[in-house]
Amino acid sequence: MISWMQKHNKYLVWTIWVATIGFIGAGSVGWGSLHFGSKATSIAKVGDIEISQQKLNQAYTNLYNRYNQLFQGNFDEKKAKELGLVQQAFASLEVQAKLLNFAKENGIIVTNTEVAKQIKNIKIFQNNGVFDKKAYDTYLQNQHIKNKIFESTLKDDLTIQKTLSLLQIKPLDLEIESIASSMSIADKIDYKVITSDDINISLEEKTLQQYWEKHKEQYITNKIYKLSIIWKEPTDTNNTEEELKQYYNKNSFNFTDNNGKLLNFNDAKEQIQQALALKKLKKDAQLTYIALKKGKITEPTPQNFTINDPIFNKAIWEELQTKDKGNILKPKIVDNKYAIIKIIDIQQPRTKTYKEAKSNVTQDYLNVSKQNALETLANNIVQQLQNHNPKTTDFITLDSIDTFTNLNPQESIKFLQKLFISNKEKGIINLSDKKIVVYNIVNQKLNTLEQNKTNIIKQTVKKLKTDIYQDNLINQLNKKYKTQLYRKGLTK
Repeated sequence: MISWMQKHNKYLVWTIWVATIGFIGAGSVGWGSLHFGSKATSIAKVGDIEISQQKLNQAYTNLYNRYNQLFQGNFDEKKAKELGLVQQAFASLEVQAKLLNFAKENGIIVTNTEVAKQIKNIKIFQNNGVFDKKAYDTYLQNQHIKNKIFESTLKDDLTIQKTLSLLQIKPLDLEIESIASSMSIADKIDYKVITSDDINISLEEKTLQQYWEKHKEQYITNKIYKLSIIWKEPTDTNNTEEELKQYYNKNSFNFTDNNGKLLNFNDAKEQIQQALALKKLKKDAQLTYIALKKGKITEPTPQNFTINDPIFNKAIWEELQTKDKGNILKPKIVDNKYAIIKIIDIQQPRTKTYKEAKSNVTQDYLNVSKQNALETLANNIVQQLQNHNPKTTDFITLDSIDTFTNLNPQESIKFLQKLFISNKEKGIINLSDKKIVVYNIVNQKLNTLEQNKTNIIKQTVKKLKTDIYQDNLINQLNKKYKTQLYRKGLTK
């Protein structure tokens, strides 16, 4: 899924707005967060629109939560960094700003009445189906968001929705007929699936060394931090029921399940105990930090940690990378306890020796060699497919997912999509670096489409036209409204 999302970032931008409406109550509560500095700081300007640090923080949090839902609660900061979540969040804000410039220029507005109506329709702000001003104010207070900022952000979202709604274009009959014709084609094919398991590669030490010599700059050691860590664990966990309830009433929005749903007091009790214990421990951790800085306590035996070791979260590692040898970080919460971290030494990355890199070199050499050999084998087979015991299908369409042996459903979909847009009677279709399908079309016919499929085609054409209009609009807005960046790391 990670690789798919990286490849399709361009299209994800349309679906990951700040999404104020969709994510109210779904989790700007303790999943993803940024630590870039002051919330009031402008990080960029697009046309006449300033983008604030606070907006980027909110966009990042909402985007993190969206991915966490897609990954069924198994999303983390490592995956966020791999996907370039900061850059995705900023890209969505940049597109928003361009659309807001466009809306302003063309007189597209959202009134305060429309904003108020939308707020009243958000369920988390309702009590027995009726808008509750106290619930609204309490939510924003717990999220540390001012009413004015929230309502301004919501107005921007509604303005964008209204602007994009103007691009909803009905499909023409000719367009529907053209797509329907292509979808009604049925092919009968011979095919053969070949994989990297069909390839044998001999490994020789000299060949591996030559490969390493040519690519050795790719094999680098990790940055190593030698750290001395003082751990401070909570001891005062005998909180009274009244203390726990008071803390919960003030911080209830910080206690949610994996789906972002607020937990009641009883279900959150264990988390409340931990949070309150940490609050009481904070002063002791700060005093220990001061004592360590003054050299009044003995440092624990240092340990080596590879950069981005999961012992610490992304924010801590980012702060460590801004520090030098001998620096001490202020107390950090790690696994429900405080850590006071001192940097003893930093080992910079270097090129690995052949011996150190050999296992990775061997695997990389095998992968590249097998991929090249697989493509060569496929090109040889396609010329005389009938001599290689191919399988023959009945007439197949884009729906024939369960037709092919040795292909899983995802691979079958990918093969069918590529087959039906190809203009070649015979050829090869790469499904991955390790699997290729060689095919030969032996017969074709046209099927009659069912009514339900015709309806699907209409919706598909409508969406396709809307996407094209939106893409063209953004391309024009990119030329018209320029972006000024005030921070590094916002774009790739």
